[in-house]
Amino acid sequence: MNKHLLPTLLVTGMSLGTAWAIRGQFGHEQGAAWAGGIGALSIVLLAKRQDWYAKVFQLALVSAAGWGVTGIISYGIVVGYGRGVDFGNVYYGLLMLFVIGGLFGLLGGGLFGLMLSDREDQPVLWHRLIVEMTIGGLIFYYLLIEELGWLMTPPRSEAWAACFGMSVAMFWYMIRHQHYAALRLAIFTGAGAAFGFAFGNFLQVLGTVSEIKFNFWNVMEYSIGFFGGIGMAYGTFTSEWPETAENSNRNNFLAPLLILTLIIPFIVWDQSFGTERIVNTIKGFNPTANAEATTKNIQWLSFILIPVTTYYWLYHFYIRQKTSKTLIVYQDVYRFFLGHLGFYIVFSLLITCAVISLYRIEQYLYIVNLIAIAFLIGRYKPSFTNRGLNISRWAVNLLFILIAIALMTVIAISSHGELNGAHDRFN
Repeated sequence: MNKHLLPTLLVTGMSLGTAWAIRGQFGHEQGAAWAGGIGALSIVLLAKRQDWYAKVFQLALVSAAGWGVTGIISYGIVVGYGRGVDFGNVYYGLLMLFVIGGLFGLLGGGLFGLMLSDREDQPVLWHRLIVEMTIGGLIFYYLLIEELGWLMTPPRSEAWAACFGMSVAMFWYMIRHQHYAALRLAIFTGAGAAFGFAFGNFLQVLGTVSEIKFNFWNVMEYSIGFFGGIGMAYGTFTSEWPETAENSNRNNFLAPLLILTLIIPFIVWDQSFGTERIVNTIKGFNPTANAEATTKNIQWLSFILIPVTTYYWLYHFYIRQKTSKTLIVYQDVYRFFLGHLGFYIVFSLLITCAVISLYRIEQYLYIVNLIAIAFLIGRYKPSFTNRGLNISRWAVNLLFILIAIALMTVIAISSHGELNGAHDRFN
């Protein structure tokens, strides 16, 4: 390991961990997409490669798509299995969170890796890949759920099977077209997110038992992002990637830029900033407040921020450019990364009403993380190595992880009795 590799892993883990913890306020595909884009941006900044700056918005968009699409998976009841009192149910719950987290990372890291591999003489056929992944999702959902009845989390949605099918189709595309670096990146991102989800639920259970007043659900969310980010960075910096053009055609990144800054934030706003939710939040910590008036202010402020920030980025990267070829440099990406993550933090502070109350202490830790990341991210530059595929070693590591999850299960069930929110998969 080169001397800068470990710090870069930690910075990426902090970046995606913070964004994924924020995602907990919004959930679903749009929240995960915003977080996934931030994880990609942190890696591009840490790599300090000019050719990656040229396609930074495309890289952020495919990462957002990969992490975001798995937001369709329901895992609330699966988390409840991990809060049980018998080994079988709890181990099953942690294993299924391992699977779900793995699907998040496989698709997020895999699509990011394919965009890194994309070059003029060996282009990724994105239209074909999307069709194959769509068909794969439909086939595997029908086979696993409708035909075989392999239900992970009844009676909730079993959309995990569709994501599994998409992952299989993506891997088959990678193998056929020899995108082995992207395959390796997908494996490590999936492994990190998988372990992070299982370990995060374990931490959540112990935190609940401790009776410390803190949002331990948020700890679980930070965990999947933190370890997923570490895996994504490790898979990137220990693989070999082709050199590509260092200049951008501004028309090529216009659509990705608008999706990242306008469409995803607008969907997050539309699906999250409902009147009833904000009113109930305000009355929860201040029953005598004029909740309706405050809610309107929060809704309008959050809404206005979207076109304002979109126009700022659009002007900076597109409108003011006088030629079709644009040179995006490190400071441009650095500014966009901090601005995009900072905007997500502002949205979180607004939706939780942490701007008018101190009842959600974890919200301010996001700001601390942002400051630390801003300070650290420019200080390190890892050396790229090519460690290739080592399936036998990965199989051994998987065995050790499964044993570690078994040990976490034993510790968890011995630490408590019945917990609120516990569910039984097997009676």
